[in-house]
Amino acid sequence: MKKMLEFKAHDGEIEDIALGPDNKVVTAGRDFQCCVWQQDQLVTGLRWHENLPGIPDKAYRYQACRDSGTFLGLGTVTGSVAIHIAFSLQRLYYVKEAHGIVVTDVAFVPESRPGRELLGGHEAALLSVAVDSRCKLHLLPTRRSLPVWLLLLLCAGLIVATILLLQLAFPGFL
Repeated sequence: MKKMLEFKAHDGEIEDIALGPDNKVVTAGRDFQCCVWQQDQLVTGLRWHENLPGIPDKAYRYQACRDSGTFLGLGTVTGSVAIHIAFSLQRLYYVKEAHGIVVTDVAFVPESRPGRELLGGHEAALLSVAVDSRCKLHLLPTRRSLPVWLLLLLCAGLIVATILLLQLAFPGFL
């Protein structure tokens, strides 16, 4: 093996590391941060005080991370479990103290035939394992979205309504 790259990712020890799509790397460190890296460049990161207001950043720490390509699954030393969108780190799912104590690992259910059976109608499934000797399955509900044609129709309706209101308010506007 030959070292290809070296950089300082965290202040202190790295708790977990996961490889993601497009040569991205996710790290969870003892410095209370979770970071997404492209080569040696920080793409984005999570900090407790920014992403979970009201929760003291010294009481919690990211312990385990996994990146499915679409989602980032995280476990903490206090037993909490979260799922974020991988590219923006927007939180979609969070269970405070899902386990009684430290989450030691998380893993997404693969999108194979047996995995799809576990998913049912859900968008993703994350397994979490903790020191409390429990394994839990977390299901991310499918997010609802508007069809593009409906969104375009609503935008066109808003434009027409705005023009009509402007014409009523200011006769001779057009």
